[in-house]
Amino acid sequence: MGDPRKKRKKYETPRHPWQASRIESDREITREYALKNKKEIWKMHSTLRKYTSQAKKLATAESEQGKKEKEQLIKRLFRMGLLQATSKLDDVLNLTLKDILERRLQTIVFRKNLSRTMNQARQFITHHHIMIGDKLITSPSHLVLSEQEDKIMFKKESSFTKEDHPERAKKEEKPKVKKKVKKKIVKVVKKK
Repeated sequence: MGDPRKKRKKYETPRHPWQASRIESDREITREYALKNKKEIWKMHSTLRKYTSQAKKLATAESEQGKKEKEQLIKRLFRMGLLQATSKLDDVLNLTLKDILERRLQTIVFRKNLSRTMNQARQFITHHHIMIGDKLITSPSHLVLSEQEDKIMFKKESSFTKEDHPERAKKEEKPKVKKKVKKKIVKVVKKK
């Protein structure tokens, strides 16, 4: 039967664990995208790093194989919805972590107004209510291809398929996005 395959991590952790600026930015991203833990950020960051490092290697490639690989990389990122069809290799280097996080199933379910909040979108996915076409997806971090985006829907047996379900987002409602509120300091001058 053979030896079991050794499981390897699909992400890299930060090199230095205690950097205040990185910790604060990770905290904001975790809140904004309703991520479970920092590991999800590291996985998406590793995915981004994989594409950018491949683009850096291919930038200097002059051979026929290098040209084919450039085209394949751009086509793959176009299918994922990260680049336009007319994009060049330099556009791969301009991708950010938020671009990758916007392609997650959890984010797209929220943006398509199938849920009220990001947390609720995550719950719908993990509780087996969301399908892509005929396939049931239970991972909120699943990266959705651009052609699959229109096929995202509730499972037919799910109670959320009814429009009048109380937990379902209303059609006229726009997704709620938390905005930072700046407090104004008003000085009161006492007259003497």
